[in-house]
Amino acid sequence: MDYTLAVGDADTTIPGGTGVLLLHPSIGETDRIDTDFLKADTDNFLVVSTRTTAREVEQKLEHYDVDESRAEILDTISVERGYSRRSSDHFHYVSAPDDLDGVVEQVESFLASHAGKRRISVDSLTELAYYADVDGVRDAASQMLDLLTEYDAVGLFHLSREVHDDDEIRRFRELFDVVIDLTDDGDATVELPEE
Repeated sequence: MDYTLAVGDADTTIPGGTGVLLLHPSIGETDRIDTDFLKADTDNFLVVSTRTTAREVEQKLEHYDVDESRAEILDTISVERGYSRRSSDHFHYVSAPDDLDGVVEQVESFLASHAGKRRISVDSLTELAYYADVDGVRDAASQMLDLLTEYDAVGLFHLSREVHDDDEIRRFRELFDVVIDLTDDGDATVELPEE
């Protein structure tokens, strides 16, 4: 199954099972790319939010006119910040921000319980690595990419280029078929696999 990928001037399709790495500056405006990715050509999507609470994710989806009825949100940060966790069919939580196994399990649960075209957004790998460690996050990303292949889904994974050294960025990049490179001034280029 093919999925639309519309970023900047690029409008192409990617096959199910594709992981997309969004490489961005620390202060980069990633919301537009993220929400464009989630709203196009999808039946259901999961936002794995490591930077903002489920409520803040909802507000972002509302602001960018994304159909919230298709959304599920995995909030990894509320427990760390001591916020109450609102129970809802669409909100999910893990025990701590560094619970990588819990994150992977929630991604698998989402993919297994929904049919049709499914997308996930992981915002962000960098934030997960702040709480856990880079090697563990890379392994978790690899497991999530395997799940995308298994369930014919696609995913967008955020990574801040300013936080990681060149070797770490290279090790993450080699996991992904497609890389979106977002510059400081908001220009995005898409690197697709060579035919």
